[in-house]
Amino acid sequence: MPDSPGLVAILAYDGLCTFEFGIAVEIFGLARPEFDFPWYEHCIAAVDQGPMRAMGGIQVLADGGLELLADARTIIIPGWRDRSAPVPEALLEALRDAHSRGARLLSICSGVFVLAASGLLDGHGATTHWRYTSELAERFPAIDVDPDVLYVDSGQLITSAGSAAGIDACLHLVARDFGTQIANSVARRLVMSPQRTGGQAQFIPTPVSPTPRSDLSRVMQWARERLHEPLEVRDLASEAAMSERTFLRKFTEASGQSPKAWLQHERLARARELLESTPQNTEQIALRCGYRSVESFRVAFRSVVGVPPSVYRERFGREIRSTF
Repeated sequence: MPDSPGLVAILAYDGLCTFEFGIAVEIFGLARPEFDFPWYEHCIAAVDQGPMRAMGGIQVLADGGLELLADARTIIIPGWRDRSAPVPEALLEALRDAHSRGARLLSICSGVFVLAASGLLDGHGATTHWRYTSELAERFPAIDVDPDVLYVDSGQLITSAGSAAGIDACLHLVARDFGTQIANSVARRLVMSPQRTGGQAQFIPTPVSPTPRSDLSRVMQWARERLHEPLEVRDLASEAAMSERTFLRKFTEASGQSPKAWLQHERLARARELLESTPQNTEQIALRCGYRSVESFRVAFRSVVGVPPSVYRERFGREIRSTF
């Protein structure tokens, strides 16, 4: 565990998006007596002078102004008041300064337009609500906009899709700092799934599928209980009593990703849990997660998580040591 995850500064401004602001306060500002290690410090940094009105008629009092960003390790940018509204130059300069000294900047929904205006996202990947991705790409062509994912992690810069995807992005940052077990514990307190699968495609309005989603949920649970087996798409299709082609289409429509990608996600999520909580070595974990070779497991893990299994365990394992 880190000695301290540092200060999280959450921006507030006139016209504040209340829900997205609340997400950040809930995750980073709530006391966590269930943990025996330092949690985040947090503060509210005002972008504007005077009373700041949030959506719903709420007025927000801040702890200070943009000078608070100088001490922040992490800065949260809720959805901006209007995508076409100019961003104060003082805010842009404060964000650039924070980034240059190594602070992490996380935007929720249309908050990405603030980061885009700063120029910090140029040459990087980013996302936002599916309704705004085309506009973001047109206005800022130097940004590699991904319209489907729930969030994009570019290291110091993290951008999320629509409002609730801000929870996914914030929990992802918690997992980066503390590991998936702690992030899962925070998610349970929020009464939500620790890691949502699929991208934004599953939330874009489409005709109602004639196949009830409960059928696919049953198949997904069936597969989760058999991750140690070398499952293929045809196995899931057979369990769903569909042709492989029909199952592939319906699964992708319902979840926003292919069955193969979903299986990979579930296997690696299980692997991370095992690396954190058990002394099993890489070969044992690879087998328990359905990989046919240790090498294919290592390649998949590093490709998705960004570090080898051994490094992940060193960072987040509960003082468990194993042979790698």
